[in-house]
Amino acid sequence: MKKSTVSTFAINVFNARTMQKYLDKSVIKSLELSINSNKVISLDVAEKIAQGMMAWAIENDVTHYTHWFQPLTGATAEKHDAFLSLDKYLEAINQFDGKQLVQQEPDASSFPNGGIRNTFEARGYTAWDPSSPAFIYNDTLCIPTIFISYTGEALDYKAPLIRSIEAINNAATAICKIFNPKVSKVRVTLGWEQEYFLIDRALYEQRLDLKICKRTLFGKSAEKGQIMEDHYFGSIPQRVQAYMKDLEINAWKLGIPVKTRHNEVAPNQFELAPIFEEVNIAIDHNQLLMDLMQKIAENHDLVVLFHEKPFGGINGSGKHNNWSMATNTGVNLLSPGKSPETNLQFLTFFINIIKAVHDHADLLRASIASAGNDHRLGANEAPPAIMSVFIGSYLSEILKRLDRELSDKKPSDKGIQSIKDHVSNIPFIFDNTDRNRTSPFAFTGNKFEFRAVGSSANSSLPMQILNTIVANQLIEFKEEFEKILKKNENNVEMTIFIILKKYINACQNILFEGNGYSEAWVKEAKKRGLSNHKTTPEALKSFVSNSSKQLFQKLGVITPTELEARYEIELERYINLIDIETKVMEDMIYNQIIPSVIGYENLLLQNINAWKNITPSKSNDQFSAATLSLLKDIASHRSIVLDTLLVLKKEKEKSHKSIEQKALFFANKVVVVMQTIRTAVDKLELLTDEKSWTLPKYKDLLSSF
Repeated sequence: MKKSTVSTFAINVFNARTMQKYLDKSVIKSLELSINSNKVISLDVAEKIAQGMMAWAIENDVTHYTHWFQPLTGATAEKHDAFLSLDKYLEAINQFDGKQLVQQEPDASSFPNGGIRNTFEARGYTAWDPSSPAFIYNDTLCIPTIFISYTGEALDYKAPLIRSIEAINNAATAICKIFNPKVSKVRVTLGWEQEYFLIDRALYEQRLDLKICKRTLFGKSAEKGQIMEDHYFGSIPQRVQAYMKDLEINAWKLGIPVKTRHNEVAPNQFELAPIFEEVNIAIDHNQLLMDLMQKIAENHDLVVLFHEKPFGGINGSGKHNNWSMATNTGVNLLSPGKSPETNLQFLTFFINIIKAVHDHADLLRASIASAGNDHRLGANEAPPAIMSVFIGSYLSEILKRLDRELSDKKPSDKGIQSIKDHVSNIPFIFDNTDRNRTSPFAFTGNKFEFRAVGSSANSSLPMQILNTIVANQLIEFKEEFEKILKKNENNVEMTIFIILKKYINACQNILFEGNGYSEAWVKEAKKRGLSNHKTTPEALKSFVSNSSKQLFQKLGVITPTELEARYEIELERYINLIDIETKVMEDMIYNQIIPSVIGYENLLLQNINAWKNITPSKSNDQFSAATLSLLKDIASHRSIVLDTLLVLKKEKEKSHKSIEQKALFFANKVVVVMQTIRTAVDKLELLTDEKSWTLPKYKDLLSSF
């Protein structure tokens, strides 16, 4: 008899349930206290936890352990060590102690570090993150860790994320105490929606661009594509459903609470989503799941594509980050609640978040910048690069009422009561707030959905940015609240309303309820003074602005040195990705595309010559004219491809004074030339005989399973 989902869930996780079997209650209590209060775990407690972990792992036929971390490569990393050791008699024993649990030493110079470490300075450390449970994956005990340099700088995504979680916890808790003194902790929650494409492995292996770049550099749009809109939420193909089922079973065993699966809009595109979790664990689970998805796909002769835009002309893939906050008293701070008190608390957090996004929109844009996302943003149902906030017509009207009924002067008791009446009437607004697919940052009932995050991204970066800017805004609100409160005879409600009115007025230009895809919005956004950074090098500049450095240093999330390093790493990544794509483009053109085209040209020439041999000279033209016209058209596009490819090679060879200038040049020149080449190649695909064209076409790659 098969085990149920519930009985198998998290069987490969060293969680609270498992700990009860392998650890004493006092050890579990010490661990929980350390996690909740962010205190260092003593080595004595770590020793006992290590022994319990090893006993559990060995019972599950595990022979190795690893510190599982998230370096700035965008992927996860691990170095496996066996439990095997030798005693003084040279007898084999299993050994795993507290020191091995708490800390290891991978090579810090071999990972991206932005100049923090020289190549001859190799030392770096991974340090255990006890807030994220250890798990068994591929017969190895995996221990989630942060990764820092010998000199203490963060070299990963997790360390700054944890710092940002603490920053927002402190700031949000201070605000909550205004409404409820019993609140002692605020947790950040995240529910990600992972979009992805599935491709048949045999077809994938025939496309060098997919194998190396994870996207098609060439490809004429399929005749059908997604135009009929019949794939979205349609019946899941049996082959795909078998993959999904296999994936879900393995994910559940790892404690990843995947819940939803469905067809997405584009052909061969799908989505899965989990139950909400604390942000640190949710991101660990997403990173683990992305690796698991690829491994499970191999068993089904499939390949998973996480690239934000693997195919031109159809939807790209995002990773919508649904973000909220919850108190230790069980209140979701972004749910309006059922009483005036909770409504006012909701409005306080709601408006402060909008203010944070307004003041730091460029930082949010930088957090989702990548070469892949540059292709996706603003195209085929993805939000534009312009950061705006959608809150829906109902909440928009609430904010207008607040603004109308509060004057700059001291409000009357009657005015305050009128506002309180409006506030107390805010219902649960799941059905009163529509959704806006074109908005990069939308309120959706009891959470904000950051829709602009790319499918392949590690959500740590956008989430640590969001946590930080909101924490900073809440701190500023608290400071302003305390100053004004004294002037208003300690009238808490009046003081809050006065500040919220001020924020509403300040944030009007970032609130947008319309169609973010339209050209009219681009023009309107420019009038409003909103940035529109269309490329990654443009967007990344805000990382290293003086204001950004001061912000992150103030809250202790990222040091100026770490910011500079990340900026350099991201620029290098961008340049390297574009450079690789140009090399693959050149390889495919010379070794596949041009030979295919010339082969077909020869067939056409043979056809023309054959007609000349069997028809009188005067009537020859009527038989060969159409073929000759086709031949000339193909030759013209072939010349464009080859000539432009030479231009591309020359442009790439130009020298640049800085990595920043080189990245900007690649974005504004090299990528544009690549698109010119693609347009000509796609035209050649249309004109060339099917048998001569050796690359699998979109109609093959995106056919139903």
